[in-house]
Amino acid sequence: MRKQIGFVLVLALVVAFGLPQIVGAADYKQEYKLSTVLGKPFPWGNAGERWTELIKEKSGGRINVKMYPGTSLVGGDQTKEFTAIRQGAIDLAIGSTINWSPQVQQLNIFSMPFLMPDHKALDALTGGEVGKDLFKILESKDVVPLAWGENGFRELSNSKRPIRTPADLKGLKIRVVGSPLYLETFSALGANPTQMSWADAVPALSSGAVDGQENPLTVFMAAKLYAASNQKFLTLWGYVADPLIFVVNKDVWKSWSAEDQKVVREAALQAAKENIVESRKGIVAPDDSLIKEIEGLGVNVARLTPEEKGVFGKATKAVYDKWAKQIGSDLIKKAEESIKNSK
Repeated sequence: MRKQIGFVLVLALVVAFGLPQIVGAADYKQEYKLSTVLGKPFPWGNAGERWTELIKEKSGGRINVKMYPGTSLVGGDQTKEFTAIRQGAIDLAIGSTINWSPQVQQLNIFSMPFLMPDHKALDALTGGEVGKDLFKILESKDVVPLAWGENGFRELSNSKRPIRTPADLKGLKIRVVGSPLYLETFSALGANPTQMSWADAVPALSSGAVDGQENPLTVFMAAKLYAASNQKFLTLWGYVADPLIFVVNKDVWKSWSAEDQKVVREAALQAAKENIVESRKGIVAPDDSLIKEIEGLGVNVARLTPEEKGVFGKATKAVYDKWAKQIGSDLIKKAEESIKNSK
């Protein structure tokens, strides 16, 4: 009799506590789709693969995520990615603040020309009040932001000549991302900006249809632009940065247990931390080994002084002032103050 009572009690506990977990896990998708623009071996793609690995590991296999690089879930159109996340066509993403800025205008703050002089300034924004404000804005748009990653500061390369002044840019056809802020910035510098996706940019650079491009050094190296696209002139000016954001669709997030939400968040924070270390390797003083490696490949590298950067900043001040109003003067002032305090 005691054995029967004991069995009934155990069964009751299983029904009371175990069954909801089993049912909940059964309701999970067999596969969740993670979108990124770049795949491996780019740091961005490595971050995506790492996040999927950590989620599977930490969830004990309850959550399986597959990465879809090249923004293939939206036909390669980077600017449509955020809308697709909101609509549920994409479950998770590691997205660029640049690509998502058409839908979230405040993210243009990282594309304000010459706002952030260095990585310390960038960290002050993503790790401070500005970063918190931006996450709150994203939370109101059907996504759950979890962590800040990094694609990097964007440097300028071309196949024609060294660039140390705005006059050197005059007439050069430069591929830029799909953002009006970038078009206006390069137009103000006398260049001929051409908007196209990264998938279209690589063959355009190789054929000479465009003269140059702007991207982080990790992209420059991984895509071997110095060889395949004859980008023999590189200017280190760090005019804007491109943080990455780890997000989950809000409905998908709500479908997970609190335990699994914690797992996915922790996995995002770990993958993001590793991503930032990788994206800065060989670039941030005192380790400039990546820059030296690029020079060793026959690339002419122009390392601009603060004074030289200041000339470019003056040339783009009208663009900066215009976009400060569109982004929000209060947010811009908060960013400027955070950067000032970081020095």
